[in-house]
Amino acid sequence: MKIININLNGIRRAVDRGFLDWLQQQDADVICVQNLQAKSYELDDSVLYPQGYEGYFFDADQDNFGGVGVYCRKLPKAIMTGLGFEQADFEGRFIQADFDKFSIASFLMPDNSDPQAKYAFMEQFNEYLKKLRRKRREHIICGSWYIAHKTIDLADWANNQDTPGFRPVERAWLDQVFGPMGFLDAFREVNREEGQYSWYPEVDKPRNRQDGWRIDYQVTGPNMRRNIVNAWFDTQANFSEFAPLVIEYDIDL
Repeated sequence: MKIININLNGIRRAVDRGFLDWLQQQDADVICVQNLQAKSYELDDSVLYPQGYEGYFFDADQDNFGGVGVYCRKLPKAIMTGLGFEQADFEGRFIQADFDKFSIASFLMPDNSDPQAKYAFMEQFNEYLKKLRRKRREHIICGSWYIAHKTIDLADWANNQDTPGFRPVERAWLDQVFGPMGFLDAFREVNREEGQYSWYPEVDKPRNRQDGWRIDYQVTGPNMRRNIVNAWFDTQANFSEFAPLVIEYDIDL
């Protein structure tokens, strides 16, 4: 099974830059998209239902803001939207597709433009994650978390220790998620290389190892560890400032 997540930073712009052509070339089972910045009813059917996929979306209340979606090759048994608190649900930050064996979610953390709003979200999302670990169903949460966890996860870490997205409080929060709470950073389970980044400042500049951050993740429960086979970033895709995260799992959807 292949799962991809990508922060589109505006789905209409991404489509203009070749997102749909790229999607058709991936042979992915599920593609999770974030930061659509458009209402789903504003989009053409070619975007909502690309060949071979069914699209499901959760819009933000505000125009030109947030929004997440899931493209599924196999029809899910159920779709769940929202997390039950205002900051997530009004801003279109979570959608989940349920399949027989597990659930796959597309997730968008608040970005680093308002650190206090982000910290408030992290606190409430933390309660959701605690409840999730008590469930028997396996979950894969795919999306932009807007936090670089370790020094290996951004190019110039020494000069960014007080930059939102790499502050000690954010990194400590991920320490808890990937530590005592028991979740896995699926990418780092199989790829320990340096220079592996998901976000680059400018979409039209060459992607090099001098200016990137790894702030996009696929997060799983510990029982998925043996099923994670391969993980990489598609840095050749240039329809967004974000590079798609591609992970292959040795499990059927």
